Amino acid sequence: MIECERLTKRYGRTLALDGLELHVARGELHGFVGPNGAGKTTAMRIFAALTHPTSGDARIGGVSVAREPQRVRRMIGYMPDFFGVYDNLRVWEYLDLYAGCLGLSAKERRRRIEEMLELTELRDRREVFVDGLSRGMKQRLCLARAMLQDPELLILDEPASGMDPKARLQMRRILRAVGETGKTVLISSHILPELFELCSAISILYGGRTAFSGPAGQLRMRMNGQRPLLVRFAEEPSGEPLENARGALRAQLKALLLPGKDGLWEIVPCGDEEAVRAEAQDEARTLRLLMAQGLPVCAFYREETSLEEIFMEVVRDDAQSDL
Repeated sequence: MIECERLTKRYGRTLALDGLELHVARGELHGFVGPNGAGKTTAMRIFAALTHPTSGDARIGGVSVAREPQRVRRMIGYMPDFFGVYDNLRVWEYLDLYAGCLGLSAKERRRRIEEMLELTELRDRREVFVDGLSRGMKQRLCLARAMLQDPELLILDEPASGMDPKARLQMRRILRAVGETGKTVLISSHILPELFELCSAISILYGGRTAFSGPAGQLRMRMNGQRPLLVRFAEEPSGEPLENARGALRAQLKALLLPGKDGLWEIVPCGDEEAVRAEAQDEARTLRLLMAQGLPVCAFYREETSLEEIFMEVVRDDAQSDL
């Protein structure tokens, strides 16, 4: 749905995007992550045909944002991180105003407004003035506004910004419902756990470039594969069973069995880098090997890397690749 080719954007001497390459599949909920200044908002404004790239191009559903911006605007719904609302309008009047701007007929406006109020859980607030809404309700109202024209692509810049935990849960539920309709959704956020729960794919931007882009599970696996497997035995292993297990692990899986902290043992990969990557994920085979040697395993797991650690590790890898 979104294809970027060497997308670059300069503001004077500031390089906001540096040859960005990105692919977002149709029907995907795609998370957009990056520190302040990474280029997320600039990229999203280009995708929404609100900002012209300095060089390169982005295509939305095969349509160039550089050559056909008006056509792109008819395909997308955009919810910026900062937005204005008309406080002296009722909720339904606010949506009716924007539906009219989109050129929808009176009958179509009524239908779409009712659908959006239902989707965003604002039906019981339709007669309330906008200034009487909470922050979370205003965010949902702006999401409803962005979806009035039934866009193929929905671009959301920090949709949960400033919300309390209850409002964030509500917004996440709504976005899942949007994803179930088959729409492509690009979501920018600093709340990493929410993106991992919500999105099927993640892109991490750093310095105006893509440091990582792929399935969310692949990103977790990439980092968790570097953590040792942790094992707890029902009784402390010793003697021949322990030595046999250590020998089998080294010979078959290129791994070491070492005593760790708090009664845990660690299985640490050893050998060349390629072998480490290949064997680090083979948890089922490792467990079968330990049990085949008669060791009484009562706990077996890999401690997960936190999402913040994943983010910092990816950014660090990208920065080192430039050296």
